[in-house]
Amino acid sequence: MKGFPEVSQTRLDKETKYIIQKLREKGHAWVVGGWIRDLILGISPGDVDIATNLIPEEILDIFPKSIMIGEKFGTVRVRTDIGSKEIEVTTLRSDGIYTDNRRPENVVFGVNVIDDIARRDFTINAMALDKDDVLIDEYNGISDLKNNILRCVGIAEERIREDGLRILRAFRFTGLKDNQVMNFDRDLEIAIINNADVLNNISKERINEELKKILQLNNKEMVLQKMHKLGVLEIIFDNLEMDFEVNLSDDYIVNIALIFNSYKKDGKSLSEFIRKKLKISSKEMEMIVFLHNNGVNIPSSENIFEMRRFRASLSEEQKKSLFKYLKGMKIETDEVEKAIEELSPLKVGRNPLVNGEMLIAETGLKPEMRLGRLKGWLHRKQIEMDIDNIEDVLELLNDIDWEHSNPEEWLSLSWP
Repeated sequence: MKGFPEVSQTRLDKETKYIIQKLREKGHAWVVGGWIRDLILGISPGDVDIATNLIPEEILDIFPKSIMIGEKFGTVRVRTDIGSKEIEVTTLRSDGIYTDNRRPENVVFGVNVIDDIARRDFTINAMALDKDDVLIDEYNGISDLKNNILRCVGIAEERIREDGLRILRAFRFTGLKDNQVMNFDRDLEIAIINNADVLNNISKERINEELKKILQLNNKEMVLQKMHKLGVLEIIFDNLEMDFEVNLSDDYIVNIALIFNSYKKDGKSLSEFIRKKLKISSKEMEMIVFLHNNGVNIPSSENIFEMRRFRASLSEEQKKSLFKYLKGMKIETDEVEKAIEELSPLKVGRNPLVNGEMLIAETGLKPEMRLGRLKGWLHRKQIEMDIDNIEDVLELLNDIDWEHSNPEEWLSLSWP
């Protein structure tokens, strides 16, 4: 099929062209899948996938530095001598039965590209480009793109049962167009509703990867609403209450925290629940704890003590994430962000001027809890008041009953 000048191998980078050329010297090769789809949509194309009639051993003979990443499925990650790109090249194949809702039990290598695209998930991904830039579109993917429809190749019920991850991929693909979502054809929508439980058979890592991609879409709010409407999010998160009225940001973990802002327990409990469902990292768990527990805590733009303590207590990542979270909760932060940005640097930085030895000499306290808490309290005051000498910090001992009051009430440098 001609008539789509934007879909041309001239749009490929030099290294990809080189890989295709070397494959075609020994056999046949086609550009397949998402790269074609994205060009038709007029969006920046992602990674290029290449299909070939050459078997994996023949591909490795051409590109010895390559890595076999799925010998059973005929997939090689090709590396060349002329650059740093890694491109997946897969031998033409047809799939056997699926027994685990994720991968076929066996595959048969083939020579016909039409048979190969017949095993693909959706019509918009089932296109191929041959050596003469002829577009192979046996399943009317172009028509579906134009009509804003996402449709399975073949029988939707079978495609979804074969690989449960296709449910999340379906939602991701509906959000490729800005400011709108594609419609599922009736068979696909019914298949998703009837088989959403197959997501329970998919690894949490894979679900996390797909959800992360969905939350990077420009129209992620609309896609999430669609997922909620069809009950998919409820399957993933065990019907935990979610908030779809928040303003999502460009940060994945901030967005997860926002969606679950109404969670009744503390941040540690929420982070453990999310870890169980999505296998997020320990660092991401810590951020969820911080955001959920801080809620709507924000320094006052009229309180310089609070702003200094906020700035000194938190990492840059924590501050940025908290402001994104607050904005997502529809809390105005521009004024305080500007005020913090205009703060003068601390005269002696954020490190404490008074150490334990100095404090022992001044107070006679033993190196126990009371001494440690007092040292933390002095540090907090030093930061808030921007004190630049040891004498003035020690002078603050006159403002606290450090001998008799409860040291657990002495607040150290922290936010809030």
